[in-house]
Amino acid sequence: MSRKPSAETTSCWTRLVRVQQRLLVAVEHDLKKAGFPPLAWYDALLELSRSPHGALRPVELEKQMLLPQYSTSRLIERLVEAGLAERQTCPVDGRGLYVAITQAGRSMQKKMWETYSAAIERHVGSKLSNKDAATLCELLGRLSSCPSP
Repeated sequence: MSRKPSAETTSCWTRLVRVQQRLLVAVEHDLKKAGFPPLAWYDALLELSRSPHGALRPVELEKQMLLPQYSTSRLIERLVEAGLAERQTCPVDGRGLYVAITQAGRSMQKKMWETYSAAIERHVGSKLSNKDAATLCELLGRLSSCPSP
């Protein structure tokens, strides 16, 4: 028989989910107001820029994304159409495909970071001391070690 969560744990869970949703909405609003594409675009461009040779297989990109991404194919298509990424055939396996960041994609990611980092500071950094942020990070780290279903 499994133990039920305490009232405190349930309250913590509810607050965590609500805060995450509100913060994402606020950051998305700041990016849109500055004329940038959605946060998922930034996340994909960041992961591509961090990868060796600036390219990942689509499935690898999906696994690396910080945000939940259920339609990676559509996101990749939009990045390619915007000239921020390109599809490349795998040299070893002609059937394999990579998504690679372009120079325009690197430039967009850097420009978006200016607005994104300001949003992080406005919505999080300005409300927490560095000590509070470190403590919260440590606590959330405990949760990130939870096994996936």
